[in-house]
Amino acid sequence: MANINLSDFILKQVTSAAGKVDIPSNLKEQVLGGMSDSIFGSLTQTATKAGGIDEIKNLLTGKTSAAKSGITDLATNLFTKNIVSKLNLGNLGGTLTALIPGIMGKLGGILKDQDGDGDVDFNDIIITLKGGSKPASTGSGLLGAATSILGGLLKKK
Repeated sequence: MANINLSDFILKQVTSAAGKVDIPSNLKEQVLGGMSDSIFGSLTQTATKAGGIDEIKNLLTGKTSAAKSGITDLATNLFTKNIVSKLNLGNLGGTLTALIPGIMGKLGGILKDQDGDGDVDFNDIIITLKGGSKPASTGSGLLGAATSILGGLLKKK
């Protein structure tokens, strides 16, 4: 999967999975965006904790099942707290929340050796987050923060 943009990929998977669920049209954009943000947020938050990089690597390379991943649990919790409860989705919230492990499972296998150094490492995670281009600079916003945090945690081995 060359030139993947992780946030776009997540949104595509969320939209596909939720397509079979009857979401009220006035809430659809908030629900889909909220689910995507929760999944991406769980990856970002995991990157900041001890051992988080390995958790992400194991999930994105398919070594860890999405159903058993703490990252999936975090995404579910974020979605429940930030979207389901705030929009008062009731049973629909449970139906949507149940989609998260399947969506996370689609992330397995997307992380590959993108910088050609023979292994999957910090640079490959950053390249994947940026959308498949080699990082020239860390940028700003969420990616810049994630890059800075990841760099600090790993000390760029």
